[in-house]
Amino acid sequence: MTYVLELAGVSRVFPTHPPVTALAGIDLRVTRGDYVGIVGPSGSGKSTLLNVLGLLDVPDAGSYTLEGTETTTMSDRRRTEVRGSRIGFVFQSFHLLMYRTVLENVMLGGLYTGVPAAARHRQAIIALDRVGMGHRQDFLPSRLSGGERQRVAIARALLGDPALLLCDEPTGNLDSANTAAVLDLFDELRAGGATLLVITHDLAVAARADRQVHIGDGRLSLLERNRR
Repeated sequence: MTYVLELAGVSRVFPTHPPVTALAGIDLRVTRGDYVGIVGPSGSGKSTLLNVLGLLDVPDAGSYTLEGTETTTMSDRRRTEVRGSRIGFVFQSFHLLMYRTVLENVMLGGLYTGVPAAARHRQAIIALDRVGMGHRQDFLPSRLSGGERQRVAIARALLGDPALLLCDEPTGNLDSANTAAVLDLFDELRAGGATLLVITHDLAVAARADRQVHIGDGRLSLLERNRR
């Protein structure tokens, strides 16, 4: 079986005095169409794991393959290319440009992929329709609610149909109603074949995933079996 991503014995140690082990021999496999919630408190290794999964950092030991390709031996340039084309990021802070329209913000998600602007324009319209924001494409972000801004950020992450949607505390800035709406959207995306990995401190958010994994002291452990 070819996994969307596979971590095998991944470790990351920061050379402080004394050294800090942020990740300790992590194993994780995610198949296409999987929806995984990784939950843990502050200081558990979540941020380091996110950086490794998002090709923003390289582990000190172990293997990380994305769509069957080893990433730990890639050049910085190649990692940047793969990150831009195959991984969609959703953050707690929406990171939208307030002086650009919704459509322009989504198009920026493919700016460094080499895709022509006309194609990115078409992809952005499709992505906005997918998250229920097509009717807001000419709005500025200042006219949107927090939940709507996060939907736009998710549309941007979906641009170009990435292999993995990597979400970092995606509901951290939302109230309960908008949190529920975003989690409903994740369910819809998963049902449509998207592969999602949600990193959070919130057990209720992680519980919406098919599979929940706990991270603590840089180690992963199964929290709960598939709910579907």
